[in-house]
Amino acid sequence: MEIVYQGQTTYVQTAGYDLDPAKPSVCFVHGAGMDHAVWTLFVRYFARNGYNAIAPDLRGHGRSAGAALTSIEACAQWLLGLLDALALGAVGLAGHSMGSLVGLQAAADGADRVRALALLGFGYPMAVGAPLLDAARADDHAAVDMMTIWGHDFGAQIGGHQVPGLSITNITKRRLEAARPGVIYADLNACHTYTGGEAAAAKIQCPVTLILGDRDRMTPVRGAREFASRFAHASVEMIPGCGHGMMEEKPEQTHRALVKTLAS
Repeated sequence: MEIVYQGQTTYVQTAGYDLDPAKPSVCFVHGAGMDHAVWTLFVRYFARNGYNAIAPDLRGHGRSAGAALTSIEACAQWLLGLLDALALGAVGLAGHSMGSLVGLQAAADGADRVRALALLGFGYPMAVGAPLLDAARADDHAAVDMMTIWGHDFGAQIGGHQVPGLSITNITKRRLEAARPGVIYADLNACHTYTGGEAAAAKIQCPVTLILGDRDRMTPVRGAREFASRFAHASVEMIPGCGHGMMEEKPEQTHRALVKTLAS
């Protein structure tokens, strides 16, 4: 559905279901250069099983108008305002990659507005290498290529899709190619410059689950595991044989971990 939020057209995927304030709610936040489509499988499941399930396109992404926000803190405030505009109450919140940082900050800033938090492909600090940042700043297609290669385990690059004939990496590449000029750089730089992770984690009291791919090269597992101890209530769900793009590489395992974390 489309709404006008902060004076801009904003797209929110709901799997075609109307939102009902009486239902529990879950919200999914996409990563850098991406849009709501990465969450389609999971939004449909929760929407068909008694939840308000939403996956917004962040400002300037996908079908949402406006310029992309340039900091994680600004994205978190935008997201909390959207949840208020939709009158959803406390949500189970999931974010992938950049979206995991947005979810982390939103859970810290929003306190009782987040009842459970899932951080997928999480890492902190989320430093981005100079070659990737430089390519993204120049809107060079090399940025798309690097994110596609580093964002998936080797097995996903030579097949691996559960539907014969479909390519995991090509689907990701097409989504990144659809990003507007400047968006990928804005997102990656927001991740690279974000320094509020420790302070945010210290504020979060809801249950937190880190859902990680054991072969993630974008946000290596070791750093995420070490960071988990900063939360008051945290657990780790490890997906074997999986890189950074877990929603495409291992959809069933990712689905199970999300249901375990977000189901009320």
